[in-house]
Amino acid sequence: MPDKISEMHAEICRTLGSGARIEILNALRDGEKTVSEITRDLGLRQANVSQHLAVLRQRRVVATRKEGTSIYYKVSNPKIIQACELMRQVLLEQLRESEELTKLASPSRKR
Repeated sequence: MPDKISEMHAEICRTLGSGARIEILNALRDGEKTVSEITRDLGLRQANVSQHLAVLRQRRVVATRKEGTSIYYKVSNPKIIQACELMRQVLLEQLRESEELTKLASPSRKR
């Protein structure tokens, strides 16, 4: 039976299992933003961004701050961005390796 931390880890992985949520986190990488700013930056529908932010907030991946009528979102812990960046690096390495294998497997060009 998995321990508590493994269950929590799996839950965070499920939460981050959406490309839109990863893009939202990337949009928040340099600081807090409103839903409107995120919507503008990513070119997504406001309702869609709001739904994803609600999930991220429920899982404590993002935190909020209210100022007047605006709600600002930020990544709750900078280590979340570091973890996403590390995974991105792993994926880029895998992509490069795959491209190299494809090149090696391609028939030679005429000389």
